[in-house]
Amino acid sequence: MNFELPFIPERTVKPRKAGVTMMMDKGLSLRETENFIEANAHLTDIVKFGFGTSFVTQNLEEKIKLYQEAGIRPYFGGTLFEVFYARGEFENYLRVCDKYNLDLAEISDGSIIIDHNEKCELIRRMAKDRTVLSEVGSKDSGILISPAKWIKMMSTELEAGSWKVIAEGRESGNVGVFRPNGTAHTMLINRIIAKVNPDDILWEAPQKNQQVWFIKLFGANVNLGNIAPYEMIPLECLRLGLRGDTFFEFLPDDYAERLKQVNSEEEE
Repeated sequence: MNFELPFIPERTVKPRKAGVTMMMDKGLSLRETENFIEANAHLTDIVKFGFGTSFVTQNLEEKIKLYQEAGIRPYFGGTLFEVFYARGEFENYLRVCDKYNLDLAEISDGSIIIDHNEKCELIRRMAKDRTVLSEVGSKDSGILISPAKWIKMMSTELEAGSWKVIAEGRESGNVGVFRPNGTAHTMLINRIIAKVNPDDILWEAPQKNQQVWFIKLFGANVNLGNIAPYEMIPLECLRLGLRGDTFFEFLPDDYAERLKQVNSEEEE
């Protein structure tokens, strides 16, 4: 940090096991990637090439090398895996990951239905050669998954070899662990974390109010994903209590109460 401040929560450092931040790259240019790295490499753990963008993005190999040289692990979004899998091209998908020297891969079934035993077998197979992220939850708001099924799928996928399980939220933040209006599905999340270690979950949380909600629940070192490139520093400020939304989260109780009281008196 540029200067010292008391009562700033301690953040984990790279390579992180907790407090991971995943940026969603939906088509940055090489110049934009360089600028992003200059400003945000120290805050960024992994970068997801959103949905199928890696198929049409120019200079993909150069972009991947830029991220890797900056200590950031890029990977193809789960939808691209599903695109290959739906066409019977799983082996080709592995070859593409190898071609681009990606040591991180995502397996999801948010757009198609994959037998869960088959999905876990795919995780086991891929985990032999690379780090695997697996996503739980449907991208279709009309498909409802019971809390018990969320827990079972997350637990078995972690047992199969997933490094983290991703809780579906989409880049819009209105499905999966969120209600259609973008608010957190509190009951579902509480049921999940009663059985699954939160450090093993990466929550897709593209909206600021969602990021604030998770930080208030889990603290500064919650795993968050689907963060827009220009929101990385603002998110870190939320994590550290440097924005109004989390201003009082990390202050001692006596400080917080005194300041709130002063503000209340001034308003009167």
